[in-house]
Amino acid sequence: MPAYLCTACGLQFPPAEAPPARCPICDEARQYIPAGGQGWTTLEALQTRHRNAFQRIEPGLYGIGTVPEFAIGQRALLIQRPEGNILWDCLALLDPATVDLIQGLGGISAIAISHPHYYTAMVEWSRAFGDAPIHLHEADRAFVVRPDPAIRFWSGDRLGLGAGVALIRTGGHFPGSAVLHWAGGAEGRGALLTGDTIQVVADRRWVSFMYSYPNQVPLPARAVGAVRDAVEPVAFERLYGAFWHSIVAEDAKDAVRRSAARYIAAISDPAAGR
Repeated sequence: MPAYLCTACGLQFPPAEAPPARCPICDEARQYIPAGGQGWTTLEALQTRHRNAFQRIEPGLYGIGTVPEFAIGQRALLIQRPEGNILWDCLALLDPATVDLIQGLGGISAIAISHPHYYTAMVEWSRAFGDAPIHLHEADRAFVVRPDPAIRFWSGDRLGLGAGVALIRTGGHFPGSAVLHWAGGAEGRGALLTGDTIQVVADRRWVSFMYSYPNQVPLPARAVGAVRDAVEPVAFERLYGAFWHSIVAEDAKDAVRRSAARYIAAISDPAAGR
């Protein structure tokens, strides 16, 4: 039986004879059901029309993205390290070429995902790499539609993954939204991998924070302040968002501070924008 994939968000469901009646990720205020209705595909069908592209972003960091773009269009990030590689966020497409290339880079010892929009085919990825543990925050447990023993729900505000890598719960976009701090990134000055928990905007000196990006629903000031405060204790020079060009290349920590201040001022001042 096929494990159906939602074509709007890439979420994979357990094997079944027929597609699900609905996708709980799309049928929710932060995402959307396309105008043409909910659509479904399978991993096998996806492999015939798409492939994954790789890019070396900086020493020890590789981007992996599906082309042509599928569903939300995010790219995953692979941190390469002697202690074991970590996949940050996930993709719906996994094929033999992707497995071969990643194995050549040292495989995957752990998967960590920022929020439910990027759960996609996480179970397929885990199984392809020796049942690598999948770290998800327990606050988003309800969005897991394909349970698996590899899924490890973590709690609290921080989870260390060893060797200068840690997950930080920020909340905001989702209750369990998290970022990954990589102390060795940016030539040892630190990098923050954020998905779209902290989203890089068109002017890449700035970032933003939203409850829903496609539906343009903002976060309240207190939630933005909580995201900013959650990452304040760690050092990072560079910030990588969810997409290929979502990079704040330098002074990223100050960009988060400035952006939070600008955002809070804009939504708190009744005269703003007049």
